[in-house]
Amino acid sequence: MLHQAWQLYGRWCRWSSPFIHLLTLTVVTFGVLTPLICHRLLHSYFYLRRWHLNPMSQEFLEQNQQEGQAALRYFEKLQIPNTSEASGSDTFQPLLLVTIITVQRRNDFHYVLQVASHFHRLLQKCGARCRSHRILLCNVESDPSSHQDVRLLSSFFPMVSRDKTGENPDPRVNQFEKEKQDYIFCLEQSLLTYNPEYVLIVEDDAVPEEEIFAVLQHLLLARFSKPYLRDALYFKLYHPERLQRYFNPEPMRILEWLGLGMFLGPMLNCVYSWATGRPSLSWPIVLFFALYSMALSELVGRHYMLELRRLAPTLYNIVPVTECCTPAMLFSAPSARRVLGYLKGLHCRQGFAKDIALYSLLHTKGENAYVVEPNLVRHVGMYSSLRLNDNPKLL
Repeated sequence: MLHQAWQLYGRWCRWSSPFIHLLTLTVVTFGVLTPLICHRLLHSYFYLRRWHLNPMSQEFLEQNQQEGQAALRYFEKLQIPNTSEASGSDTFQPLLLVTIITVQRRNDFHYVLQVASHFHRLLQKCGARCRSHRILLCNVESDPSSHQDVRLLSSFFPMVSRDKTGENPDPRVNQFEKEKQDYIFCLEQSLLTYNPEYVLIVEDDAVPEEEIFAVLQHLLLARFSKPYLRDALYFKLYHPERLQRYFNPEPMRILEWLGLGMFLGPMLNCVYSWATGRPSLSWPIVLFFALYSMALSELVGRHYMLELRRLAPTLYNIVPVTECCTPAMLFSAPSARRVLGYLKGLHCRQGFAKDIALYSLLHTKGENAYVVEPNLVRHVGMYSSLRLNDNPKLL
């Protein structure tokens, strides 16, 4: 018995054994290489929060402040005729209306200027393909004239304002309900002012990615023609990176994760067989590489895997939505009207903000909604208009 055990040990533990090869690969990958490579990746399990979070957060704030100043200079140098009064008499019907909803925040970051300057520059860059797109500013500051950045932008973009100056505050309207009412106002005004085919409601701290219009062009003209997408209540263009992991209670992500293992398992087995001169397929080794690739993709971060989809608009993924959050939401005109009717019947409060209210409609009204992956905007607003925080962090 002891002799047989020794023989088995010798067969498994010699240097040419697949067991030793795969054990060494596992130890080197997860014990050495990935911790060294990924310790500064914010959305990786290997991220060393204690070492990097504070300096990275401070660096992000400083960089964002510089981008705010650059956006201010961008508009100070522009010379465009005043189009501050939005008029519904214009017979032109945009394919896409980008409505930037804004409220006064910290002046030193100029969040709305960052968002508006990126959209303006990208529209100019897009050229003839984006002639059917328009930008509208929606100022929901209680005293619209106090919003300094919007006063500057009113010389370049049409604008609507929700003026509540002099009104007595309604005690039933908490900050979450006010945010919902502001959202309703901006969505309603977008439809009344331009009657677009699609409305993209963007919050004033959601900076668009460089490829946003190319991807939206593909989605609007090709992908959204499918019946199950055409009737969707809304499309989210942003989901927090920290919530994009595979290990979530979302069936579609679990299926995607299993599919990744099923694809990479046999492929890595072939590479291993070629490198070692072994038979081309071994199911235990296929299973090992499937689990190995699944673990590696989760620990490094699904967010970074999604970034590969930016190579082409056709690679972007459309999957069922989850409840958080609303920095950038795309509505078709019919779905926008349904959303307005639904939201007017809901009251928002702590724990039931507008993003959760919108998500609840999928169950109560039998609607469908989707999220586009990877994100088409970057959420840069570390200072919230709802929650006070003097020392914000990236996580």
